[in-house]
Amino acid sequence: MAKKRKTPKTGGSTKVRKSELVRNIINIFNENPEKTFNYKQISTLLDVKSESQRIFVNQLLYELLEEDFLVEISRGKFKVNSRTGYVTGTIDRQGVKTYMIPDDEGEPVFIPERKTNHALLGDKVKVFLYARRRGQGPEGEVIEVVKRAKDTFVGILEVSENFAFMISDNRVLTNDVFIPKSKLNGAKNKQKVVVKLLEWEPNLKNPVGEVIDVLGDKGDNNTEMHAILAEFGLPYKYPADVEAAAEKMDAGITPEEVARRIDLRGVPTFTIDPRDAKDFDDALSLRKLENGLWEVGVHIADVTHYVRPGSIIEREAQERATSVYLVDRTIPMLPEHLSNGICSLRPDEDKLTYSVLFQMNDKAEVKHYEIAKTVTRSVRRFTYEEAQTLIETGEGDYRDEVLELDRLAKMLRAKRFASGAIAFDRVEVRFDIDEQGKPVSVFFKEQKDANKLIEEFMLLANKTTAQHIGKPGRGQKAKTFVYRIHDVPNPEKLQNFSVFIKRFGYNLKTSGKSAAVSSAINHLLDEVQGRKEQNLIETLAIRSMAKAAYSTDNIGHYGLSFDFYTHFTSPIRRYPDMMVHRLLERYNTGGRSVNQQEYEDLCRHSSDMEQLAANAERASIKYKQVEFMGAHLGQVFDGVISGVTEWGVYVELVENKCEGMIPIRELDDDYYSFDDKNYCLVGRRYHKKYQLGDELTVRVAKANLDKKQLDFVLA
Repeated sequence: MAKKRKTPKTGGSTKVRKSELVRNIINIFNENPEKTFNYKQISTLLDVKSESQRIFVNQLLYELLEEDFLVEISRGKFKVNSRTGYVTGTIDRQGVKTYMIPDDEGEPVFIPERKTNHALLGDKVKVFLYARRRGQGPEGEVIEVVKRAKDTFVGILEVSENFAFMISDNRVLTNDVFIPKSKLNGAKNKQKVVVKLLEWEPNLKNPVGEVIDVLGDKGDNNTEMHAILAEFGLPYKYPADVEAAAEKMDAGITPEEVARRIDLRGVPTFTIDPRDAKDFDDALSLRKLENGLWEVGVHIADVTHYVRPGSIIEREAQERATSVYLVDRTIPMLPEHLSNGICSLRPDEDKLTYSVLFQMNDKAEVKHYEIAKTVTRSVRRFTYEEAQTLIETGEGDYRDEVLELDRLAKMLRAKRFASGAIAFDRVEVRFDIDEQGKPVSVFFKEQKDANKLIEEFMLLANKTTAQHIGKPGRGQKAKTFVYRIHDVPNPEKLQNFSVFIKRFGYNLKTSGKSAAVSSAINHLLDEVQGRKEQNLIETLAIRSMAKAAYSTDNIGHYGLSFDFYTHFTSPIRRYPDMMVHRLLERYNTGGRSVNQQEYEDLCRHSSDMEQLAANAERASIKYKQVEFMGAHLGQVFDGVISGVTEWGVYVELVENKCEGMIPIRELDDDYYSFDDKNYCLVGRRYHKKYQLGDELTVRVAKANLDKKQLDFVLA
């Protein structure tokens, strides 16, 4: 039986009255697809009593008939037009509205909030499509959650006498989770826990779950960092059996193994890495050959010599796919005995390596290369700061080698930009952390010559190994390989970006040859250096670009302006590099092409895990920003509007690049509405605007660590 519903009050507006009446009529038919109704029955269900309004209902029924939403079964009796069946897809959100993105990439289906059946962002669902009105988008209801995107969540436990709740601050799961006392697993009140959802009945507001891990006390640094990892479904501890398997390994540099490789231990070889690095994947060597050419060796840890296919360590590495770098720690892809020990190219230790040996002339032109298994020995471990000092002063260990490599790298870099590469040398925010994990100061990490020296030779090695397989000789077909790809920018996004930056006085060419567009972007990035809008424009420029990813389908790398590119140089911390090492070894010894679909699936998984790791890193930085600014409550800072939404404006502080939000409720001098096309909030009465890039002076009002949220007010 159809439920009687009250017609909402409309404040006398015929327009609003009509739209609300139509929506209620549609809901009745959608909820009763097999029933027929006349205007009197609909009026009764809607509690419409006056005769004039009932006649209006009848008129609306005939309008819906003309729109093909209804069919007239007999005179005056209507039924909803046949539904278009079931469709499966993934739940997405656009602002406050919920949509289902169909698997067949069809038109997004709007899901009314009361018809989501507790489906959460990213869930795979089955949707029943409603009859469609002419000129309207598709609409439906979730009838089944086929697969949860995630079923574990992090929150704070609140324990009462007979039961408990996990209070979630996750934007995906906005409902607290009911936990029976028998499912607490030793967790105590106010602790941070990981909870697994067990069931969620359609008629219940709260899901039922169980505690599967206790992270520790709220506010403790280790607890909070582990909570961030758990929130993104990333591991925060290493399985004991995997650690044990790694501990049993030794370096195994036997005379027999050395005999199978090129022995380069007599060639000056060194590493250049961040000062806190322990996993040294790569080293460089340089020597002058008798033919007058330079031999530049790019030596990479031979991880796959130790990590064998099918092993327990291999399975763990494949699942993790990447090391994760939080603000105060590294969660390695491989056990530390391998990543920081056996495989790490530490000074004064013989190491098994996989090398690309380049023969280059004085103009940095590669005349010959060889990809080979080698044995190397680093004679010096440079930090970036030490290498930079050597480059600037010309004094230090191995000065001749470092200065020559720097000279060659600068020529490689110049050629790369001349061919259309884009220079995204962004300033990164870093924190000095004390022993308790508290941020005590902010500093900015910049790319200098020492960083660029390493970058150029790693890029050259990656490009060369990709070409080696992806560009075989005439008449030969390329074998399946793992590429690092980067698509051309979305023209609409680039055009929107171009329109936006005009308000700062910048122009950007968005059409024409790729190299011309790239050159225009580089010119813009040079122009904004040192200006207050630099970080904002750099951020928006990156957002207008496609995301780089792994794939067996090579489309080139737009940002680097390379037709062939892969990741070969960091197998200690990236699983795709391990795949590349194995494929190179297989093909260089005459092996057949591998199964493309199998490797494409691994590429997709690696891309997904890379994105999760990046999200976790950003969340850890945000947490430390909020923690750092908590010591500055009430203080005033200059800032720039870095984001505009319907719930407020985000402001990035000029002094330390910490970002917070001014909630829209704090803008109480007018009623502000969101103009999404122009990235601004506009006051209805006085027409004041808050727009991306505007300068503001703000006061720090709140620092909520649980939500990683910083609130500002106008100063």
